[in-house]
Amino acid sequence: MADLTDHELREQVRERYTDAALRMADRDATAGCGCGCETTDTADGCCTDAPAEAVFGADLYDAAQASGAPAQAVTASLGCGVPTAVADLHEGETVLDLGSGAGADVLISARRVGPTGRAIGLDMTDQMLALARANAADAGVENADFVKGYLEEIPLPDASVDVVISNCVINLAADKTRVLREAARVLRPGGRFAVSDVIADADMDAATRADMVQWTGCVAGALTRSQYEAALATAGLVDVDIRETHRVHEHAASAIVRARRP
Repeated sequence: MADLTDHELREQVRERYTDAALRMADRDATAGCGCGCETTDTADGCCTDAPAEAVFGADLYDAAQASGAPAQAVTASLGCGVPTAVADLHEGETVLDLGSGAGADVLISARRVGPTGRAIGLDMTDQMLALARANAADAGVENADFVKGYLEEIPLPDASVDVVISNCVINLAADKTRVLREAARVLRPGGRFAVSDVIADADMDAATRADMVQWTGCVAGALTRSQYEAALATAGLVDVDIRETHRVHEHAASAIVRARRP
């Protein structure tokens, strides 16, 4: 994996999540263990050494947290947390979800910010965007938009959103420092960054880091806590707070990551 370019890494991720979206559209995404994984079989490399309890996906949402999104959108979640539960959204705000997938967190956000607010989902996968738009139409949500683009090149103006959320996607990017700079750029002064993401243990072994399946399964590419803190600071964000929520792998954990633009 070390010899892959950023473009090649992105295409590997796109291929996996395109497949996940197609399976969801066929309502055949019932066995996933999150982040595009298709099986818990360690021979496949997916979610290797993860605990038996839910660590990815819809089971992380309770009824109150899922309110505002149709069941099919929540069921299709591949995330490692519930960022909308900690983003403290307010009426009239504009929210951006990085890597919005089937749209669950966008639709939950849209309900919470109300008709005077706006929720935007950004995804690079055509099939995921189609699925999210169908879920929004089914839910009758009119203040949600889904746009195609890359996390490293967010197609929005400077200082245009109040809150950036994401659910287990930033770790998939090849250049996470650039993603965080882009997130800071689109935040308004005082804007908030509140994401669920995987953070790697400092002692993650080289074999796991080199495993492409573990990368697209949200483990190998994850930053450590200290790397995440440094990248957020480099992006110009302050009041950084990283709190582990649960283990997802022998060498990694899900965490809530918060910061704000001064």
